[in-house]
Amino acid sequence: MNQFALQHAYSKELEWFPHVKEFALRKNSTIHFDSFPKEISEVLRIYFIIDGKFEWAINHHCHVLYPGDIALVLPGQTVGGSKGYLDIGTLFFLSIEVGKMEELAAIGLGKWSTLSERERHTIGKFLLLNNTSVIKMKEAANILHEMHLEIINQELGYITRVNHLIDWLLITICRQSKRQASSRRDFPQTFMKLEQTLRQNLAHQWTVEEMAAEFGLGTTAFTEKVKHYTGFSPLNYLINIRVSEAIKRLKKPDANVTDIALETGFYSSQHFSTTFKKLTGYTPGEFRKTNTTGSE
Repeated sequence: MNQFALQHAYSKELEWFPHVKEFALRKNSTIHFDSFPKEISEVLRIYFIIDGKFEWAINHHCHVLYPGDIALVLPGQTVGGSKGYLDIGTLFFLSIEVGKMEELAAIGLGKWSTLSERERHTIGKFLLLNNTSVIKMKEAANILHEMHLEIINQELGYITRVNHLIDWLLITICRQSKRQASSRRDFPQTFMKLEQTLRQNLAHQWTVEEMAAEFGLGTTAFTEKVKHYTGFSPLNYLINIRVSEAIKRLKKPDANVTDIALETGFYSSQHFSTTFKKLTGYTPGEFRKTNTTGSE
């Protein structure tokens, strides 16, 4: 899937979509410090993660985003990388100008929407009052990809079709958010406890069976739940935790790289270096050097 970046102020493709301020597919292959500082959004932002792991702060709450996740940022909310930069990975970004109807406690979708007035109000109210910033929604990839094809090809009826797809994206976000709120009530607390246990014992060579036992589940059921919740298998999720913890320790200039590798559960410094570069684009030494340079 090729990258693209459309901005209403500069892209003729968005001429008939004044409400679409930006629509892009971005593949970020390296970490640039200060590339994603926290800022207040003036529009409705929708991010969809295709691959990678992103640690963001949305409306003053920290979130970890995985493939298949939608991040929803309302006007007036803050968003940015937890560490101030955009992590390595690929994501769609859609920015929509909406109004805020204070008297109705709802987000105003505007006349571009193909929905009825009642449906616009219902969705707008849900968006404004919804407390869920991150939603698992893999089907968003197809909706956003189809939107791009319609905008680029500009076949008969494409304006109506694009607006319909934006409506459908918002409808699906609302539906999935409600389902997610019901299905995840009992899982997050236990999952957070598991992650805390893993971080406190990273030097231990965890097996899937051991992690599943923390939940009182069999390996198959546990694996399915973790994959649905994070987008990763349990072992790949554990590797991400190891690397995340290693990043924190690498920022301490006196910490020995080999010690960090062993303390975070890697078999050797070579295993650590190979895995770290695969996930971040840097060797541990390069990351430490870049981080030190970017912090000065």
